[in-house]
Amino acid sequence: MAMREEVNERVATSDVTLDESIYPREKIDHKRVSIFAENLRDGFKFEPIQVQIHPEKEGKYRILDGVHRWNAHKEVGLTDIPVIIKDLKGIDPLLYAAKMAIGPKQLTEEETRSTARRAFQNNPQLTSSEIGKLIGRSRQTIDNYIADLRAVRQIKIDQKIWRMNRLGIPQERIARRLGETRDVIRSHLGEMPIMAKSPNSDLSKGLTIPQVAAKHGWSEPMLWSLVLEGKPDQTRFKNLGWGLRTWDLWNFNDCDPRFGDDWPGRIPAQMIGHILFYFSNPDDLIFDPMAGGGVTADTCLALGRRCWSLDMEDRADLRPEIEHYYWDMTIKSWEDTILESREKPDLIIFDPPYFQKKAASYGENSIARLPRLEYLHFLENFFRFLKTTAKKTTRLALINSDWRDFQSCPALKEETQNAILLTDYYKILEPAGWELTHIIQAPLSSERFNAIIVSAMQEKKILGVTSRYILLLKLKMDIEKNNISGK
Repeated sequence: MAMREEVNERVATSDVTLDESIYPREKIDHKRVSIFAENLRDGFKFEPIQVQIHPEKEGKYRILDGVHRWNAHKEVGLTDIPVIIKDLKGIDPLLYAAKMAIGPKQLTEEETRSTARRAFQNNPQLTSSEIGKLIGRSRQTIDNYIADLRAVRQIKIDQKIWRMNRLGIPQERIARRLGETRDVIRSHLGEMPIMAKSPNSDLSKGLTIPQVAAKHGWSEPMLWSLVLEGKPDQTRFKNLGWGLRTWDLWNFNDCDPRFGDDWPGRIPAQMIGHILFYFSNPDDLIFDPMAGGGVTADTCLALGRRCWSLDMEDRADLRPEIEHYYWDMTIKSWEDTILESREKPDLIIFDPPYFQKKAASYGENSIARLPRLEYLHFLENFFRFLKTTAKKTTRLALINSDWRDFQSCPALKEETQNAILLTDYYKILEPAGWELTHIIQAPLSSERFNAIIVSAMQEKKILGVTSRYILLLKLKMDIEKNNISGK
C-alpha cells in the first residue's frame, strides 16, 4: 500500500525512538520536558509529534519533531502518543527536523552550522541553496559552513594515494581501501614525483602554503610534508609556528585549524606534535587506533612520521588514510586485525572518546555511551590488547581528562561512583602490563566558561574540570625474568 504524505494515528510511546543522526539540537532541555509533563498531568493536550517510519527498525518510528513532548509522555507514564506519520518524499530528514525546530527555542547558530555540515556529509549532492532553504539560512552562509567539507570531497585518487603512501600504509591496504588493483596503485605511485612538481614550483615563487593548497586542491598538511621533508624536528616546529614546550606543562588554548577536521573532542595538533617530538623519531611508525578527525595523521605528515589510523566512522572520501574498523575486544592478536602486518608501532597515540563527555556527538556504538564500569572494562581489555601489538621499545601515550559530574553539584556532594579520574586509568593500565614513565599536564582552556557561568558555579560551590593529562607508558619488565637470583 502506498504511503500517504501524512497519517494521523496513536502509537505506542515505546515504538517511537530518538535517532540522534537526524536530531538537530546539541542536547535535550530537561527543564522544558518537566514543564510539558506537568502540563500533561493538568490535562493539557499537545499537538501530535511528527515521525517517520524508521528505515532500519521494523515496527518503529523515529522523531522528526516533538522530542520534548515525547519525553514528557514517557515521564508521565503514558503508553501511547498521538503522531503524524510523515512521508518526506526524498527530503533529508535531518534538514526537515531542523526546519521544524521552531517555537520558543530556535536552533542556536552552532546547531544550525552542525546541521548543515551533517546534511552535506550525508549527501554531498545537496546544494547550498537546498540546505539553506530548509534551515532558514542564506546560500552564502551555507557555503561558509561547508566550504572545507566541499573542498576535501574533491580529493582525487592520486592525492589519496600520495597521502596514504606518505604515511607508510602498505600498497595492498591502499588498494583495498580505494577499491583499486595493486597495479593501479603502483602506476600512480610512479607518478608521485611529477605530481609534486607544480606545488613545489608555486612555493618556490613565493606563494604561501594556503594559496598553493587552494590552487592545487591539496591539504595543508600534505604541503607541509613536502616543504619540511628532511628537516630536523626543531626546524619543523619553527616553520609551523609552534613554540616548543620544554617542561611537562603544555598549554594550548586553541586547536591549530590546519590539522584535523572539525570533530567532537578535537585535540590540538601542537599537543600531538610535542608527543611526537619527545617520544618518537622521524620515520617511526605511529599507531592511532581511534583516529576521529585525523589530527594525528595530519601532524605525522608534517613531522615526517609514518601513521596507521583506524576509526569506527568510515569516511573513505574525506579521510582515506583513516581505515574503517570497529574494535571487537574478542580479538587476541595484531594479525587478527585489519592491519594484517607483523610490523609493530614505535608509538601508540590513544585518544579515546571521553566517558560521557560529548557522548551525543559520537556514534551509537561509541564507548563514550557506555556505563562507567563497562567503559573502564573496555579500556582494560584494550590496554591488554595494545600490549600484544607492542615491541619492547614501544611507548603508549594515553590522552584523557578527569571526568566528574560537577554540573549543578557542589564539590562537597560529588560522589566517586560518578567520576573517572586519572588514578582510575592507571589502576587498569598497570595490571594490563604498562609502566608509567611520564605524566604531562595539557589542561583544557577555562575560557569555555563565561563570566555568568563562573559566577553561578562559585555561588553554588561547584568545582569545574579543566584537567587533561598525557600518560606516557612503556611495557613493564618481567620481574621474574629480570631478578638476579641470590642462589
